[in-house]
Amino acid sequence: MLVQDRSPPSSKPASLPASGLPYAVAHGRRFSPAKSLDFSTWASENLYKILFVCFLALTVVSIFFLRSSGDVAALLCFEKSSGSASSVSSRIPYPEVSWLSVPPIKPLDLSAASFASFRSDRWIVVSVSDYPTDSLRALTRIKGWQLLAVGNSATPADWSLKGAIFLSLDQQAGLGFRTVDFLPYHSYVRKSIGYLFAIQHGAKVIFDADDRAEVLGADLAHHFDVDLAGEETATKHPVLLQYSHADPNRTVVNPYIHFGQRSVWPRGLPLESVGEVGHEEFYTMVFGGRQFIQQGLSNGLPDVDSVFYFTRKSSGLEIFDIHFDEEAPKVALPQGLMAPVNSFNTIFHTQAFWGLMLPVSVSSMASDVLRGYWAQRILWEIGGFMAVYPPTIHRVDTAEGYPFIEEKDLHVNVDRLIKFLVSWRSNKRTLFERILHLSYAMAEEGFWTLQDVQFTAAWLQDLLAIGYQQPRLMSLELDRPRANIGEGDTRKFIPKKLPSVHLGVEEVGTVNYEIGNLIRWRKYFGNVVLIMYCSVPVDRIALEWRLLYGRIFKTVVILSEQSDPGLAVEYGQISEAYKYLPKVFNKFQEAEGFLFLQDDMILNYWNLLQADKTKLWITNKVPESWVSISTDGNDTDWHVSQTNLVKKIADNFPVHLQTSYKESVTEGKLLICSSEIFYIPQRFVTDFSDLVGIVGDLHIHHRIAMPVFFLAMDSQENFDSKALATVVYRTRPQANDSFMSSYTAQAPAVYPLKVRNEYDFIKLIRAMASGDPLLLELV
Repeated sequence: MLVQDRSPPSSKPASLPASGLPYAVAHGRRFSPAKSLDFSTWASENLYKILFVCFLALTVVSIFFLRSSGDVAALLCFEKSSGSASSVSSRIPYPEVSWLSVPPIKPLDLSAASFASFRSDRWIVVSVSDYPTDSLRALTRIKGWQLLAVGNSATPADWSLKGAIFLSLDQQAGLGFRTVDFLPYHSYVRKSIGYLFAIQHGAKVIFDADDRAEVLGADLAHHFDVDLAGEETATKHPVLLQYSHADPNRTVVNPYIHFGQRSVWPRGLPLESVGEVGHEEFYTMVFGGRQFIQQGLSNGLPDVDSVFYFTRKSSGLEIFDIHFDEEAPKVALPQGLMAPVNSFNTIFHTQAFWGLMLPVSVSSMASDVLRGYWAQRILWEIGGFMAVYPPTIHRVDTAEGYPFIEEKDLHVNVDRLIKFLVSWRSNKRTLFERILHLSYAMAEEGFWTLQDVQFTAAWLQDLLAIGYQQPRLMSLELDRPRANIGEGDTRKFIPKKLPSVHLGVEEVGTVNYEIGNLIRWRKYFGNVVLIMYCSVPVDRIALEWRLLYGRIFKTVVILSEQSDPGLAVEYGQISEAYKYLPKVFNKFQEAEGFLFLQDDMILNYWNLLQADKTKLWITNKVPESWVSISTDGNDTDWHVSQTNLVKKIADNFPVHLQTSYKESVTEGKLLICSSEIFYIPQRFVTDFSDLVGIVGDLHIHHRIAMPVFFLAMDSQENFDSKALATVVYRTRPQANDSFMSSYTAQAPAVYPLKVRNEYDFIKLIRAMASGDPLLLELV
């Protein structure tokens, strides 16, 4: 029972009866002296009682208010009045929507537009900023589909196309949709108005397209599953191949591999997953009929990101003409696994119309990608899934530059977003309530802003206002034990390997060998975390380092004195870099080990496959890096100070660490290791963290602390000293040395080589390609 359903007991009979007489008079107590019936006299005599009753009543009301309120805002309001609003004032307000009382939106007056009464089951929605293209004219000729063009502030005022419905800015404003107030004037995200218009006018299927798309064969029904049966007849549909859910840690997949392009990746795929180029070991099967979102592929210019687009171009005039396997079977994604979805080649069925909303607080290049991941997650709540289809359109590459800056946040946040979405849960009662809940949670996590939370609320109300019926919720398979995959449940499909582009040159047979090497390297380092310290301005080069090493390692954690949350660069001082490592260890407790690397030490990972990942690696066999200095004689004040600090902490080591350290050092000697590179296996992580804790606030330099830590954790005889013994280490480069004069692909690592900008990065990649030829794909 709720508090408000209870009648709180009163311990005092001080309240007046209905007659208004004092308690004793009302009950006729004969032994009580007579009282005056004058109210002012009575009040003065009972003033303390009145005050006590008022205080008690106020207390009860306050408790009632706090405990009975189902809205967090009530509690926040009370706390604010108590003077503690500093921590809650920054919280995002949760929109209040009266779902059962959303007023309907009336269609346009017939006199206002000739198409006001028009209805169609199948719509193509595009955004237009220029006069009609030939591709757009071709879309009007697709039988059975109605083209809807949505204008923006850049669209010519006299825009028109026979066979198309055009919504100008003025017409959009007159439709009465709440969402129009949130949309930027010069952006393709105004398509959200077009989606609502199509739904209002009878849409059952919407093809999300752009004005450069030419549908192959001019027949959408030939490529997509346009007619889906209801749930009761879903088993009558053909079964589809489905990615396996055998690996619960895999959350994202590159579907281009399935369709013959292993070295191409879609816009919105986390760069950490770019290096995963192996085909599926096996697939499972699923009945069709609930693939409410269908993503098609594009021949010519696929949906690729700016990293791919820029790094594959050998000239500004070169155009892409990449093709996918048209005979490869469509493939579905089970709950827990996602893939990028775009806004120019995707079918949405009526059960997924709520997923058409394009967020407005993010960049245009990120909007449809975030929408796609957001919609896939909600799709699981109704038992639906997304499927990827063979090429359905052809887009011509116009050799225009891609706006990398608009993809910056996408590259940084998308991996975190996918993990967040897979783990997100809601107990809201209806689908729309869960959609709003997820949008709110994404704003709290910083994936978009309050503007999109409000936009979501407006969008859902507009859907209700035009008569859209919410699909019913279904049980979430992620929360149920997954069925074991038996041998009879698996299906094999080996993708073709179609020609691709490497600096304008078609792939040849040797690429198969190169990809095999990449898989071996990934298998060896795939559960090792790379912790990289960047000393240059991180906004110039952080993404490039992640792209280079993220192909190989489990993940790349970047530290710098110039932190940048947008680029996921964490703060750290190089002089005491070791103090920041335990935090990374705790974050990746399942990793095999951790490799530390400074950005002026270039790692040739292909030369480290014979190293022992269960042992410590450090440059103790490189004389220029590992130096022993006598503490007697004319030492500098800094050496003396560091020596005293080392003695101080060594006396506090636990017995096993102290014994190992003192057996390995010589009295009167101070060890210095440059420590640009070292490796710590998982079994030594606890010891390392304990040593950092013993150092505490003492300012022991990184170059002094690391040899102390390593000798305390284990003796040099147990190090894998061969791993880094042949590192190229030059302490005094010549003044006339070129940028790449020290580099060689035959060493496990090379120092120094300072990459300061994208141009240096390109030169470095071309040099490293002698050890890893597939790196040429990046430049």
